[in-house]
Amino acid sequence: MTSPLITAAELAAALDSPHPPVLLDIRWQLGGPPGAEEYAKGHLPGAHYLDLDQELADPPGTAGRHPLPGVERLTAALRRAGVTTSRPVVAYDAGPSLSAARAWWLLRWAGHPDIRVLDGGLAAWLAAGQPLSLETPATGNGDFTVDPGHLPTVDATGAAELARTGLLLDARAGERYRGETEPIDPRAGHIPGAASAPTTENLATDGRFLPAADLASRFAALGVTDLTRTAVYCGSGVTAAHQLLALELAGRQGAALYPGSWSEWSANPENPVA
Repeated sequence: MTSPLITAAELAAALDSPHPPVLLDIRWQLGGPPGAEEYAKGHLPGAHYLDLDQELADPPGTAGRHPLPGVERLTAALRRAGVTTSRPVVAYDAGPSLSAARAWWLLRWAGHPDIRVLDGGLAAWLAAGQPLSLETPATGNGDFTVDPGHLPTVDATGAAELARTGLLLDARAGERYRGETEPIDPRAGHIPGAASAPTTENLATDGRFLPAADLASRFAALGVTDLTRTAVYCGSGVTAAHQLLALELAGRQGAALYPGSWSEWSANPENPVA
């Protein structure tokens, strides 16, 4: 199986080939600065910027801060960026691939056959001595149509059920899981029965993913097996996608995303909090 990751050197060679991939710049971070401003300061040559808040999610509401985007919204964004079924796609962010993993998961969920993430993001690209561009590419003429449902999801009820009978991983920082701090969502704590599995522990010090064997050991220690029904949540369904990417690298496919995540769960006073 082709790795869901691509190195800076591999990407540079692919971009110089007769059939280069479509590049998606997914720079975003909670609280800013806006990704579009960072994109304008320099991006990978030929990359199209996609706004995570506006294009890779529906507006916030009762379904959480980053609900899955509707078919029309996501199809329009991907076509504007030149995404087609026949060309591979590579997504990147500033590093360490937290928001790029959201794009990876969405395109997989939408049925795209070939989407990868630049391991280490923009930081790895620059560290490899590769150039940036200030030129904004022309609007793409993509033809990809979103066909949702190719990857599994759970709702709040399903997440609670897996916390009792399977394995529910909380990808947020440990202090948020423990309820010591909550910077944005209505209540502190975690879904009862969930296991703490901070996304940052998927990464080496340079912001790249750990080797597959190390990730496999990590998830085995958390209780992930081929027979364990597993789902992942975070604050709003963004960093949980990074956890799902790490699970795939570890050879553990089939885990589900809880898109509403803590932002949906904690906003409902009827949901218990641990």
